[in-house]
Amino acid sequence: MSSLPPARKHFSMIRGFHLADFFTLANAACGVAGVFLAMLYLGSRDTAHFLAAAAMAPAAFIFDVLDGRIARWRQQHSPLGRELDSLADVISFGMAPAALAFAAGMEGVWDWVALIYFVCCGVSRLARYNVTAETLAEGGDKVKYFEGTPIPTSVLLTAILAFAGWQGRLGDELYWGVWQLPGGTLHPLALLFVLSGSLMISKTFRIPKL
Repeated sequence: MSSLPPARKHFSMIRGFHLADFFTLANAACGVAGVFLAMLYLGSRDTAHFLAAAAMAPAAFIFDVLDGRIARWRQQHSPLGRELDSLADVISFGMAPAALAFAAGMEGVWDWVALIYFVCCGVSRLARYNVTAETLAEGGDKVKYFEGTPIPTSVLLTAILAFAGWQGRLGDELYWGVWQLPGGTLHPLALLFVLSGSLMISKTFRIPKL
């Protein structure tokens, strides 16, 4: 059993963080803020809240890019940093876009299925990346390519929803309307999330990592 008091243990963990890790946490913070703002929109129906929620995605993407650049610049790579990055990405590019889509009006049973599938694909894709990163790096410090699309590509989905919000095309006015299916409803726009999730877990193509 450790003899360090709780406060000392806390600061001991923080001292183990690298500079890049704090940018990773900023990525996660943007994702959490995006979820909160999406929930706030559901209560207020103020489009400004919806657009602010969507704006958290590009902000998270910037921090996601910076953390990798800083880690390479300072030559500080660690298993902790890789796990932090994956957890942050699940929030910012998995849960936050799904929450935004729900707030936009994708509330039907089949919408739920589509959005849950999307998030599960994102989680699976990141888990696969973590266990194969060393192999994909081919002995180097940097992974040379992605198998399937990286989860931050979901910022494109967020951009579509932001444009819909800017046009006032939310709720019943979402693009392509709504389908009445056995067991519930489906907004065809939710199929973009299914496509995005499927591309993430695909192993049929490789994308060079910049």
